[in-house]
Amino acid sequence: MEDIELQIGRIVYGNGWTNNTQQTVKFQGERLGRWMYYDDDDTRGVTQTLYRAADGTLVVHIEDWSKWQGEPNHSRLVPIMEDDLQPTGDFRYLGAACGMARPLALEEALAEAGGEDG
Repeated sequence: MEDIELQIGRIVYGNGWTNNTQQTVKFQGERLGRWMYYDDDDTRGVTQTLYRAADGTLVVHIEDWSKWQGEPNHSRLVPIMEDDLQPTGDFRYLGAACGMARPLALEEALAEAGGEDG
């Protein structure tokens, strides 16, 4: 286990100013992996990082971020269950990125692709 230190809250950078309501969270645990989503021009996105706390609790640190001045960046921690990392869960892409999700069944893969037949 290692010491994990994260920021949660909101921060906005402006032209010569910063509005910061972030707080530091510290706990013992291990980082299991990360998944990132970028918008079309790579200036906004979401970063999800999966941690296992020393007591076995799974938590996701979610950062909604923007590279644009004046737009807020939000960070929060969310407790999850292993089912949330599976193909039908809320954090399925994070689960796949961390190697913790089971493979998709054929029906799930077809539904994910919109059922298109070529």
